[in-house]
Amino acid sequence: MKVSDELILYRNFENGQILEDMDWVFTHMDQEEFRDEIRVRFYSCMHALIDLAGTYGFEGNLWHNYLTLLLVNNENVFSTSCEISGKTDGSLLQIAKHDFQIFMQLYRLDFSELEQKLQVGFFEEILHYKRGSVEGKVFNRRIRDRICELGAQLAADSAAGDDVKTPHFESRAAACDGYEENVSHAETAGLGEFAAHMMHFYQEFGVGRFGLHKAFRIAHDENGVQILPITNIAHVKLDDLVGYEIQKKKLIDNTEAFIQGKTANNCLLFGDAGTGKSSSIKGILNQYYDRGLRMIEIYKHQFQDLNEVIAQIKNRNYRFIIYMDDLSFEEFEIEYKYLKAVIEGGLERKPENVLIYATSNRRHLIREQFGDNMEGDIGKPAEIHATHGGDLHVSDTVQEKLSLSSRFGVTIYFGSPDKKQFQHIVRTLAARYGITMPEEELLLEANKWELSHGGLSGRTAQQFVDYISAMQ
Repeated sequence: MKVSDELILYRNFENGQILEDMDWVFTHMDQEEFRDEIRVRFYSCMHALIDLAGTYGFEGNLWHNYLTLLLVNNENVFSTSCEISGKTDGSLLQIAKHDFQIFMQLYRLDFSELEQKLQVGFFEEILHYKRGSVEGKVFNRRIRDRICELGAQLAADSAAGDDVKTPHFESRAAACDGYEENVSHAETAGLGEFAAHMMHFYQEFGVGRFGLHKAFRIAHDENGVQILPITNIAHVKLDDLVGYEIQKKKLIDNTEAFIQGKTANNCLLFGDAGTGKSSSIKGILNQYYDRGLRMIEIYKHQFQDLNEVIAQIKNRNYRFIIYMDDLSFEEFEIEYKYLKAVIEGGLERKPENVLIYATSNRRHLIREQFGDNMEGDIGKPAEIHATHGGDLHVSDTVQEKLSLSSRFGVTIYFGSPDKKQFQHIVRTLAARYGITMPEEELLLEANKWELSHGGLSGRTAQQFVDYISAMQ
């Protein structure tokens, strides 16, 4: 029987192939006829463990880190229950302890005999891996270090129950006979601590992709709507945006209320290009991530999937902002109707843990024609009717186009800076980047730059300072 077949709650692991291959290696390690296959699978496992270390930035005991990754990433009824309530007891906890007992034996696996049989001498590096300069591409440093710390805790809990060495996978089958007695014995030998550490982690960080990542995107494949992590996030802070203090405070106040479970509004950030609308929302994510805020980026061609996305996140113990960047619609585009129904107007109420934040260069998100302001009465010249397509109820058309933007309870205007504000942004950014150019020369060059690079905006100031910094 495979190790994964003995588990009840913890199944269908991402990256579970390593466990399956290691299971096979230990099961067949004494069978000479499988010697070549054993070596192939063993080296494949070593490659995969080192690859995970590079991807996630792990160090220390890579086998323990791998087992811990399986536990913290597996969404099941126990782990999600702990995420919501913090602790779980009763039958569900006892069933989880059955799985934890198996994992404890995996943490205690003795590789020395296998290493001797295969005559390999590098396994010490796998058990005491040094990361070097590789930081990892998936988790932020705080999550990565916490997983390594948890792995060490779980290994210590497992060692507390190490009365009898269990180096072979197949020995667990006998160990799991007489389940009640084994649980009772292991309770005093580390199982209780093992379960407590797992429950505390789920309460602190959550579980799976939502617990371990801060931002996500949408994909639609043959399996339906998928919410996938974005692993390379710009580390923008609100303080990085120079000026716009009133706008930032308005956005912070609304987000703070949302995080605290109070009434909050959907937000529309509109105004001139390059003024920091998108950067402000990214800064909000980085500021409130530690307090349970998550962000899902969605594009207008994906709006038909909005209801499915909300269905997947509405019962999780996080606060989700659905982020729509550069939102606007031409007259012929009808995707905004899906958005209207989700924001307000459908039979199902939008969950309290979901808000929509959007940015746009337009205050009115749906493009309007000059003819929309014309009265559609009989007697108007034919060319005027042609301007708005002969619509007899122009006021209804106008209301339809305005109804989307009116469903954002908070609207925040970001305008282009004037010359004085632009120069203040340049001076602030130059000081932040350590540029030593005399101020008069700096501002003169900045004025030349903005004339040929899009005009007065925070984005233009940032691009200019980046250029000067590179030249110096």
